[in-house]
Amino acid sequence: MTDTEGGPGVPRHRSAGRYLWWLVASQRGRVAAGASYGSLWMAGLMLPPYVLSRAIDDGLVPGRMPVLAGWVAVLLAVGAVNAWLAVLRHRTMTRVRMDATFRTVRAVVAQTLRLGAALPHKVTAGEVVTIGIGDVGVISQTLTMTGPGVGGVLAYAVVAVLLLAVSPLLAVVVLLGVPLLAVLVGPLLGRLQGAETRYRERQSGLAARLTDLVGGLRVLNGLGGKEVFADRYRQASQALRGEGYRVGAVTSWVQALGVGLPTLFLAAVTWPAARMAAQGTITAGELVAVYGYAAALVVPVSYFIEGGYDLTRGLVAARRVVRFLALEPDRATGARGARDAPGVASVLRDPASGVEVVPGLLTALATARPAESAAVVDRLGRFADSAATWGAVRLDEIAPRQLRERILVADNEADLFAGTLREVVAGRRDPSEEAIGRAVRTAVAEDIVRGLPDGLDAPVEAQGRNLSGGQRQRLRLVRALLADPEVLLAVEPASAVDAHTEAALASRLHTARAGRTTVVTSTSPLLLDRADRVYFLVDGTVAAVGSHRELLDGQPGYRRLVSRGEGEADADGTGSVGTAGQSVTEGVRDDDVLGQARTGG
Repeated sequence: MTDTEGGPGVPRHRSAGRYLWWLVASQRGRVAAGASYGSLWMAGLMLPPYVLSRAIDDGLVPGRMPVLAGWVAVLLAVGAVNAWLAVLRHRTMTRVRMDATFRTVRAVVAQTLRLGAALPHKVTAGEVVTIGIGDVGVISQTLTMTGPGVGGVLAYAVVAVLLLAVSPLLAVVVLLGVPLLAVLVGPLLGRLQGAETRYRERQSGLAARLTDLVGGLRVLNGLGGKEVFADRYRQASQALRGEGYRVGAVTSWVQALGVGLPTLFLAAVTWPAARMAAQGTITAGELVAVYGYAAALVVPVSYFIEGGYDLTRGLVAARRVVRFLALEPDRATGARGARDAPGVASVLRDPASGVEVVPGLLTALATARPAESAAVVDRLGRFADSAATWGAVRLDEIAPRQLRERILVADNEADLFAGTLREVVAGRRDPSEEAIGRAVRTAVAEDIVRGLPDGLDAPVEAQGRNLSGGQRQRLRLVRALLADPEVLLAVEPASAVDAHTEAALASRLHTARAGRTTVVTSTSPLLLDRADRVYFLVDGTVAAVGSHRELLDGQPGYRRLVSRGEGEADADGTGSVGTAGQSVTEGVRDDDVLGQARTGG
């Protein structure tokens, strides 16, 4: 449908004006065709008054019926041609708008992918939503002015020339009247741009707050904070409404002037023309022609005002898009790596924390502050700037594509897109039923499949809204296991499941990933006891390393951490395992129980 199929090209985002010009230049042929059709159509609107005046002066004379019939035929022909030109103009400008829409959407999506994991740190979800829903359409509408806008200038010149043949005075009125209209509307357009900018900023902030509210509704309910958050949203919504009223007040004046000023302009031209006709200075046909010219000129004058209105709003919207496109990804997530990844399994090292991930082992990171272990995973997965290495090569020197194919970070906040359960866990791959079954069993997610009416073909809403937190967490793990990466870095893979599920998951994960490199962050003794090596982190650096039982024996801080403060170790150090295991096993988490009840699991 559009020529964007070959790619959107490289957007010019140094300024809002340059971006709009890039959208025009990217489809020069189509815009030129639309401007041509619009110009011919506008100029064609000025021909019927001239033909009608000739029909009156030359045809309404006794015995000259053939002349009258000839001018009537010409008038019909002009009307038919104008209708055809109007259809072509409308179709072409629709394509121009669609091309601009798709081109902007592709540019925004490409920038989103380019920012990658840095996106949440650079811009709010509300900002992206506002751009996608509102700004894209406003920008596309702005490009419509390239058609009738050019045609309006041509029609203005044609009318001036035609009126010169009738009366220089009337031509002067027209030539001075149209610029005067622009001067009257100009200040309002400036005010509109400022009001529209403030409105858009508030709108994006409110959209971000709504996204947070919907996403955390279950948590807010549990904490009793839903009403507080709703009150804040209500206050922000009222402030946005007030800003919208101010935008509407200016817009109403612009639109009122767009209708009223052309009417006054028509009266200003018709009044002296009528006096001239009464005095015999011009003929009756010329009076009709002058009225027709002025009436037809209302169309381009209205387009001038409407075009200025659209351009003002388009610059505001384009400024927001330009600001988004100008964002730069974090240095570590950029595509500046040029070296190849190690050809064989190698040690992953994070100098900042002292963690070393040995190939083929299940390594666990335990710390009192989950953000510290998550930061280690971000560095090892090259989602944060660091001096981390893989073998003898720094991660930030390796081509990102190679890293993403071999190292997978499984985050608890990873998106779940809408689709069937099978599509959600398969991702971009096409795994077999056997592979899906193994991954589902490893993640202890059989109850999810059994509980949904259509099993793997059951629909899952966006972000898994129809599932519990524990179910969403296990589906993310299923998806990560199906990817079967060489190195799997899993952040708190069992934090939202009950203890029985956690124990089964720990055992099955160790078995399923045998011989593969796996890193998990957790303080659960059930998971830690299955790890081949455990790193105990304090203030983000390694305080001790060993097996779970070795650390229980030799590290009091580790022992307090995994026992959740509910008991001290026995003399032989084994008591902590029993105490911690018992306390975790007996405490079933409400979130997963609710999820099982919802799906019948």
